Amino acid sequence: MSSLCIRLLAASALAIFAIPGLAQSTGTVSGTVSMKETGGPLQGANVLIVELGRSILSDDDGGFTFDNVPPGTYHVVAHLDHIFTEAAKTVEVGSGSAASVDFLLSLATERYEITVTASERHEPTFESFQDVESLNAYDLAEGTAISLGEALDHRVGTGIAKRSFGPGSSRPIIRGFDGDRVLIMEDGINTGTLSSQSGDHGELVNVGQLARLEIVKGPAALLYSGNAMGGTVNAISRHHEHHPHPHDGFRGFLSGSAGTANALAGGNAGFEVGVGRVMLWGHGGGIRTGDYAVPEGGQVFNSGTQMTNGGGGLGWYGNSMYLTAEARVDRGEFGVPFAHEFHAHHHEDEHDDEEDHDHEEGEHEEDEDEDHDEEEHHDEEEELERVSLQSRRTSYRLNWGLRNLAGPVESFSLKLALTDWRHDEIEHFHDGDSVIGTTFNNDRLTYRGVFEQAKVGALSGRFGIWGVDRAYEVTGEESLSPPIDQKGLAFFALEELDFERFKIQFGGRVETQRYNPAYSEREGHHDEHEEEEDHHDDDEDHEEEGEDHDDDHDHEHEEHGPPDAVDRAFTGASAAVGIHADTWRGGAFIANFSRSFRAPSLEELYNFGPHPGNRAFEVGDPSLDAEIGNGIDVSLRHQEGRVRAEFNLFYYDFSNFIFPFTTGELVDEFLEIEFTQRNARFTGAEANLGIALHDALRLNLGMDYVDAKDTETNTYLPRIPPLRGRIGFDLRTGGFRLSPEFVMASEQSRTFTGETSTPGYTVVNLKAAYTIARQDLAHQFAAEVFNVGDQLYRNHSSFIKDLAPEIGRGVRFTYTVRFF
Repeated sequence: MSSLCIRLLAASALAIFAIPGLAQSTGTVSGTVSMKETGGPLQGANVLIVELGRSILSDDDGGFTFDNVPPGTYHVVAHLDHIFTEAAKTVEVGSGSAASVDFLLSLATERYEITVTASERHEPTFESFQDVESLNAYDLAEGTAISLGEALDHRVGTGIAKRSFGPGSSRPIIRGFDGDRVLIMEDGINTGTLSSQSGDHGELVNVGQLARLEIVKGPAALLYSGNAMGGTVNAISRHHEHHPHPHDGFRGFLSGSAGTANALAGGNAGFEVGVGRVMLWGHGGGIRTGDYAVPEGGQVFNSGTQMTNGGGGLGWYGNSMYLTAEARVDRGEFGVPFAHEFHAHHHEDEHDDEEDHDHEEGEHEEDEDEDHDEEEHHDEEEELERVSLQSRRTSYRLNWGLRNLAGPVESFSLKLALTDWRHDEIEHFHDGDSVIGTTFNNDRLTYRGVFEQAKVGALSGRFGIWGVDRAYEVTGEESLSPPIDQKGLAFFALEELDFERFKIQFGGRVETQRYNPAYSEREGHHDEHEEEEDHHDDDEDHEEEGEDHDDDHDHEHEEHGPPDAVDRAFTGASAAVGIHADTWRGGAFIANFSRSFRAPSLEELYNFGPHPGNRAFEVGDPSLDAEIGNGIDVSLRHQEGRVRAEFNLFYYDFSNFIFPFTTGELVDEFLEIEFTQRNARFTGAEANLGIALHDALRLNLGMDYVDAKDTETNTYLPRIPPLRGRIGFDLRTGGFRLSPEFVMASEQSRTFTGETSTPGYTVVNLKAAYTIARQDLAHQFAAEVFNVGDQLYRNHSSFIKDLAPEIGRGVRFTYTVRFF
């Protein structure tokens, strides 16, 4: 921990050396923000100069003024609480001149999307070097979801799908990448959960409390670590997480949701109070579902979920410095469908072993007592009814920043996050009793410091430091690895040259990861068991043939033994270069080359044993090397007039790609997998086309496709989404919106060893929303009818697709009122 303090002090000292001061006053940008429907001024609208990252709120008369604006061409964006959506204009600022720009915001205005995740600064998604999907609070409210995976499901044309072991544990898949290659963040920092390591582990992100959800596709390892090799999802909780400025007055929201097909019910509330330079905020709420219904009758047993979230914080925002502190508490319980069957199989094998072992030692006990104990234990295991995961997360965050600095560094921001994560796998019995089968503890301290450079000519950029200190421990039946301490440290830089008609972005990252496992009691018990078996084999020749067969079966997988609990360290570099060039009016061509480094996860290195959450007996390999990926992304975009279009191609080639190789052996009733390394490649395409058929009606078309293979054996990789297509319409008039869509998927027959093919399907969904807005208040009524035709279909990326189809026809309603 002392080394961590030294790093943080060094970063802070470097920032402080850049003495605060005002930038040279060269020009001003001023104007007004009004409501188009009434012509009245909009107070509290956020106005942003994108290239400078500077924002301000409109006053009581809707006016705003930016002073000290350097000469140049800028995009200025205005919006109000995602109701009056983003509108953008371009202004020219000369030396000593005053530029004026006025905004008329309307409910029906097409959004001008902004991202803060792709390059660690504000920029339009059209100008981003990476492909970004951005959803605001109103988008998310139109389809109430229990998890991130559910919220992003059916977004065909984006390359985003979902992996699941039931609704509560569903998690996004990006371009075929899953698990440790897709980074889930809250406000730019890892959530600190364990959702990446197992199919039945989920996130505790309440989508109904978010201000924005951003998904960056393709390698984001430069800024966010090797865990973002496939992409990243950033859940942004508040507007002020990416616009750190004060505002006077009260803002807040209150929402409620209900739905059929899974008995959904939930509610959320949040507020912000600003007095001068001080702000206080808080949020809380929850959501629950029962078992979900499937077409042709019936329900998926034990698929219910529930989640509660709450938190609050305090912040001070000055002209040259800001400081915020926040605490959050999240609780959740997710049913794991069919897990009781997998656990039961595992327990039966354990009891067979225990009965054999007890029989051998029973010569020193009374046979009658021994038989009674074994029968009672066996009956108890037969009563296992279901398995659920109870998760708890407590997190503390501190954000500190300096801005308006003189010299080569324009601003500095530091984020500290301390997360205490625990989840218990609970075994519930028919008689009402329950026991904790396995407990996972994951304590994580993450820090991230970013220095924003002052623009010099065409050059701008940012550089920084990132680190993590993690303590991981599992106890109980699924204690697959020893306790492990993990430490990581990285230095990164991302630079950009802007030549008006085209831009060049380049950067690099050096990262090190160290794993220090503690002594594993599991290893000691394994060795003792092995010695006892050898002793009995030598001294007891009177065993029955059936018992000999069972022992041979045990030795078949015990001959591997658990992976050696050895220390491992990995150091590597990531780099990227890209070009963004204007083509025709409203068009752009983007090309990126990236080299990404990812250290193996601790599960891939050290796991050994039956893992019901992944439906496998896992065998890790401590000798694994780091993954290296080389990728090319090419995009063509158009946004002009009545047409919006985007076409993406990607190709990623990996050496030492880590994946679960199936040995074909059954161990403890599970298919044995060994984490191994091969060369692999991912290739695919995404296309979106939006055409305005009328001022109020738009046609939206989309498709996406990904193909992923182990190139050494020409074998397809597991759980890769199929070819998908979408036809949708978007009708908007005033505050009313109606959006029917047809979602199609082809048969997925490109399967991994032991994986079954999945039939194609067509699903019809319908969304409708109506917003009533005033200068300081807005009501949103939203309804969604999903799977209108009650189509029986299965998600190829689900761990339980062969056992349970997706949800049948249902309706969800959401009401939200916002104050501003």
